[in-house]
Amino acid sequence: MFSFSEKPNDENGLNLMNVCAIKVLENFSDVIFAYGFSDEYSFILKKETTFYQRRASKIQSIIVSFFSSTYVTKWKEFFSQKELSVPPSSHSRVISCASMEVLQTYLLWRQTECHISNQYNTCLWKLVFSGKSEKEAKEILKGTQKQEQNELLFQQFGINYKDLPQIFRQGSCAIKIKVDDIVKYRENGTPVKRPRKKAVIVHSENIATKRFWNNYSCLTEELGSLTEGINKIKPEYLRSFLFESRLMLSTWIVVRIDGCHFHRFCEDNGFQKPNDEQALKLMNSCAASLLEMFKDIIFAYGVSDEYSFVLKKDTLLYQRRSREIVSAVVSLFSSMYVMKWKEFFPEKEFKEPPYFDGRSVCYPSSKILRDYLAWRQVDCHINNQYNTCFWLLVKSGKSRTEAQSSLKGTQTQEKNELLAQFGIDYNGLPIIFRMGSSVFRDRDEATGNDRVVVEHCNIIETSFWKEHPRILDEGESLPTILRPHSNKMLRLS
Repeated sequence: MFSFSEKPNDENGLNLMNVCAIKVLENFSDVIFAYGFSDEYSFILKKETTFYQRRASKIQSIIVSFFSSTYVTKWKEFFSQKELSVPPSSHSRVISCASMEVLQTYLLWRQTECHISNQYNTCLWKLVFSGKSEKEAKEILKGTQKQEQNELLFQQFGINYKDLPQIFRQGSCAIKIKVDDIVKYRENGTPVKRPRKKAVIVHSENIATKRFWNNYSCLTEELGSLTEGINKIKPEYLRSFLFESRLMLSTWIVVRIDGCHFHRFCEDNGFQKPNDEQALKLMNSCAASLLEMFKDIIFAYGVSDEYSFVLKKDTLLYQRRSREIVSAVVSLFSSMYVMKWKEFFPEKEFKEPPYFDGRSVCYPSSKILRDYLAWRQVDCHINNQYNTCFWLLVKSGKSRTEAQSSLKGTQTQEKNELLAQFGIDYNGLPIIFRMGSSVFRDRDEATGNDRVVVEHCNIIETSFWKEHPRILDEGESLPTILRPHSNKMLRLS
């Protein structure tokens, strides 16, 4: 959810959204075009894309995560005097457009919605600023059409709706254009130019027309040509291309997020090898915040750049719509990661926004759920032991290829013996590295209230679950139905 203080439109807020859209186009070459207004953006990928093998969950979670991280990163450029107090989050969906006609109709629908909502909100807030309550203003506008709203604005407030800024009335398009960059100069002073694609923001009265489309070669080359203008939108036709995947009832939902290109992110930001304790604590802090914000998340387990969030077995969060659950979790985690960065790395500025992908899986029983969590903790041990050996060998002078060859085919005992040669007892390494991190609610004996805690413990053995029976027991109780805070070609809102 993205909200701004200026009503009915906050131009700085819209420009911030536009900068985030440009960054998406620059970072993901398969995203060709984007259209946005208010707190939503639609991203259109080229028809032949193989972006993440066209897996909907990957596509939507990666783009919504990157957008959210960028939004927090760029906030101060547009709101230098305001602190971002609440982490922004988004819902997203992937829509498969079977033809250019469907895409054209979709774009017309969104731009028409931009006009309708902007005109209504402009009238509403002008009435409110003139002394009406919101309830009174809504009653005045009830049932009014375009012409009546135009007359209200002109006659009562002297406003010609068509004179309002384009960004409010028409929304914004992020599009790639071809430009020539000067890469160097010859000895005689003449420039050497190299063509490249640059993402820019443009505004147009009607983006779903052949005339607009043909002005930009990348649209016709990568997406195809539009037909002559479509004048009538058929909502039922569009709805036939919208699919909702609801997760099976009475199953444990696990949302797993993983860092995207985190090897590069770690290198760029100088994380310690094989483990950076501050980076792990940052991940844990973000996970704890999610448990505080989502009461239906009852447990989380994290290691390295991944986290698994377990939702109540009978949760009705977002009516169990997979796309909403995944995008809300991954966007909030991404926002929190950027917002909390300075708490753990006060001297560092990251070069590029971090982002994560996400997916949801259902597990029918607590035994299978525990098997899943045990698998993740076993993987934590295997990866940590290998990486500890690998980086010790590299730091001792071996190349990365030589270190990999030395460890090829080795088992736990052999790795422990290798570590002993460096004077290291594996079991003496920090427990956060060996066990990963478990986040859950525990009863505060002093106050009797629940509190979110982070512990590093063995969740493979039954002893942990016996000591904390409430985690799985309460996970099977009836939940409170939570409503989505807002509603993604990919659309974010």
